[in-house]
Amino acid sequence: MAMLKDSFRLTLEGARVAIDAAEKRARQIGVPMDIAIVDDGGILLAFIRMDGAKPASAAIAFNKAHSAAIRRQATGPALAGGQPNLVLSLGLAIGSHAEQTPIRGGLPLEFANEIVGAIGVSSGTEDQDVDVATAGAEAFGAACRAEPDKQRGFEAAESHG
Repeated sequence: MAMLKDSFRLTLEGARVAIDAAEKRARQIGVPMDIAIVDDGGILLAFIRMDGAKPASAAIAFNKAHSAAIRRQATGPALAGGQPNLVLSLGLAIGSHAEQTPIRGGLPLEFANEIVGAIGVSSGTEDQDVDVATAGAEAFGAACRAEPDKQRGFEAAESHG
């Protein structure tokens, strides 16, 4: 039975790729944003609040990133039969002590079919938040694909003896 597995960890450099691309997209659409990047466990790795972004949206951006990381999927309302389910959406938020959100704008960051972190964006409309988060997630993915040999998992521990 395997006791460990190789995995990838999001670095600050990777977080910067995503955050820089998201900030660039926010400038293009003319909406100052709060942008948060978390690791795969939902722990904050990088954050910016652009000049003019809503201060109250900072916590929401982090919550979106955290939720996308721990649920391993984009944030948004829970669906039942293809339709938003308000009771389930609110139940997830309440049951998780607000660690999960039904508000769109959080996306996982992936490499090699593994969630390595997430981006959360807030301060615009949900569509604007998703647009900016998508720019960050896509830039991260493209950067990883451009240099796949530089992306390493944990290496086997060397024997000390």
